[in-house]
Formats: sequence, C-alpha cells, structure tokens
Amino acid sequence: MSNITYHKPLVYDIEAMQNLVAEEVEKGLILYRTANEMATTIRSYIVAKDGDMIVGFVALHIHSVTLGEVRSLIVKEGYRNQGIGQNLIKRSLHEASALGLKEVLTLTYQKSLFEKLGFNEIPKESIPEQKIWADCIRCKHFPICDEISLIIKL
Repeated sequence: MSNITYHKPLVYDIEAMQNLVAEEVEKGLILYRTANEMATTIRSYIVAKDGDMIVGFVALHIHSVTLGEVRSLIVKEGYRNQGIGQNLIKRSLHEASALGLKEVLTLTYQKSLFEKLGFNEIPKESIPEQKIWADCIRCKHFPICDEISLIIKL
C-alpha cells in the first residue's frame, strides 16, 4: 500500500477533487457540487493523498446540533479496497464526536462498508426533511432513490 496521508484540503484542491468525483457524479452516484459550493464547505472535507495526488475524500456535513452526515465519499480506482474509505469515514466520525454531535447518518450504495464501522440501516422516512430538500431533490434519481440510509450513534 502507498503512503497515504489524510488532512483538510485547501481551496486549490477543489479542481482535483471535482475531477476525482466526476465519473461518479455522471453515474448519479454522488451529487455534483460547484467549485463555489465546495469552497464554502471546504472545512467539512477530509482528503486522502498519495504524495501530492488526491486519491479520495469525504465530507462531514452538519444538519443540526445533534446530527451530522458522512457524504461525498470517493476513493480513486486502483486505491480501493485498501482501507482508505474506512479511514476517511473513521476520521469523519472522530471529528463529529469532537464537535459534540450525537449521531451521523449516510445515504450510500456501500452498505457493508458502513456496517463494518458500526452504522445501522434505518428507514429513509426517518431522514430529516432538511436533507431531502437541500440535497436529494437535486439528485437525478429523485424521488426514486435506491440508496440505503444508515446511522451511527456516537
């Protein structure tokens, strides 16, 4: 395995982040975020780098004083199945706990990855409305969503 480092990205990393996620956005697996959207939420991201190359990232979005969300998880082809995704999620959960959040949810196609880390499946109907109207409505699959919703208590 390569020598992967994890840290907060800088605004000049946004273009590389968008390029990394472009294929997944095209497939409708991850929501598109403009460079300006990413800039305003840059502090929510954690990147994984191999040298100077971004090979993965994740965002921790805060919905309320108790609830966060792990979203936009991506790991570059060729770097998958090496624990990078798990490390990104774990770092997000650590940050969520440090911020005082009580729960973290996710919508994903990678159910088993999140279950390995302690997430449990929940009905989509229990997801907060602000999530649906802020993000889900922008998805090309809305309202027919086949993502799985999971949550973990911290």
